[in-house]
Amino acid sequence: MDGTRQTYASGESNPHPLTEREREILRLVVRSFVDTAGPVGSKYLARQYPLKLSPASIRSTMSGLEELGYLDHPYTSAGRIPTELGYRKFVDELMDASELSLAEKTMIRQELEGLMGDTHELIEEGSRLLSRLSNLIGVALSPSLSTGVLERLDVVQLSSRRIMFVISVRGGLVRTIMAEIDTHLSRETLERVVPVLNERLAGLTLEELRRSAAARIRDLDGESDGVVRLVMRESGHLFHDERSRRTVRYSGAPNILALPEFQEPAELRELIEMMENQHRVVHLLENHHDESEPGRAYISIGSENRDGTAHKYSVVSARYQMGETLGTIGVIGPTRMDYARVVTLVENLAALLGRQTAPT
Repeated sequence: MDGTRQTYASGESNPHPLTEREREILRLVVRSFVDTAGPVGSKYLARQYPLKLSPASIRSTMSGLEELGYLDHPYTSAGRIPTELGYRKFVDELMDASELSLAEKTMIRQELEGLMGDTHELIEEGSRLLSRLSNLIGVALSPSLSTGVLERLDVVQLSSRRIMFVISVRGGLVRTIMAEIDTHLSRETLERVVPVLNERLAGLTLEELRRSAAARIRDLDGESDGVVRLVMRESGHLFHDERSRRTVRYSGAPNILALPEFQEPAELRELIEMMENQHRVVHLLENHHDESEPGRAYISIGSENRDGTAHKYSVVSARYQMGETLGTIGVIGPTRMDYARVVTLVENLAALLGRQTAPT
C-alpha cells in the first residue's frame, strides 16, 4: 500500500481515526465501486476478497463508515458508494501504488522523443496519451511565460514604421508582437540598438522585465529612433503572460460517453460546455498549484474544485518544467476514477514532458 500520500488537497479530513478494519473496508469499497460503477454490498466484498469476515460484520463496518460520512447509501440499494470524503481518505492514505507496464513506458517515451523541440506537438501528444491510457479526458496547457527567462529579444523591420518583436524564452518558447513606431526606422539603427537591448534585458524573467525594463534602458532612448521608447512604453504588454494566449489541448471527450455518470443529456451538455470554455479549463487545472512541486500530482475531488460548476468531476494534474517555465498536464473525469493509475500516468507524463522540452 502506498501509505500516506501528500496530494495537496483542499478538502478537510474527518478527524475520527479509523480502525484497521474500517480502513480496509473503505479501501475495498472504493476499489470495487470504481471497477463496477454500482453500489457495493457486504456479500460482494465477502465473496471477492479474502477478508475472513462474515457479511454481517462487513455490513456493520460499512454502516459505521456511513455514519462517519465516508460512504453513502443510495436510494433503496443494499450497497454503499464512496462520498467525496471517502475518496479523499482513499487517495491520501489507502490507495495502492500503481506502475505503468514496460510496454506503456516504452510507448510513451517513443511517442514524445519523436517530437522533441516542438512544444506545440508535445503538448498535443501529451493530452492524447493521457486520454488514451486513462480512458478519460487528457488536458495539457502550454507553459506560463511569467517565470520564463528572456533568452533574446529580436526586432524585425516589416516596413519603415512597422516592426515585429520576437521574444525568445529559454526552453524554446517564442512570442511575437507587432507594433507601429512613430518615427522612420533604419536598419542601421536596429543593428546598433538591438544588441544593447539584449545586454540590458536578456537573462531576466519576463516578470522582472515588466517591472524594470523601462528603467534599465531609459538612457538609450536618445539614439534609437524611437525603438527604445516603444519598448519602455509597451514593456508591460511585451513581457506580459496573457493566460488567454496559452495553448490548451484536450483529447478524449468521446471516452466519457461510455461512462454511466454521463448518460443523461443534461450531464453531457454540462461537460461539453465546460470543456469549450478555455478559461475555465485553465482555471480548473491550475488553480491549485501555487505550492506544489513540478511533477507531483494534485488531486481535486468534486466540490474541492474552486469552479462551483465542476463539483461532479475530479481533476488530477501536475506541473511540468520547460526551462524556467511551468506548464500543466492533467486528467478530468468523474469522481469515480482509478486514481492510482491516473496519478501515475500524470506524474510520468509531466516528468517526460519536462525531459523532452528541457534545453540542452
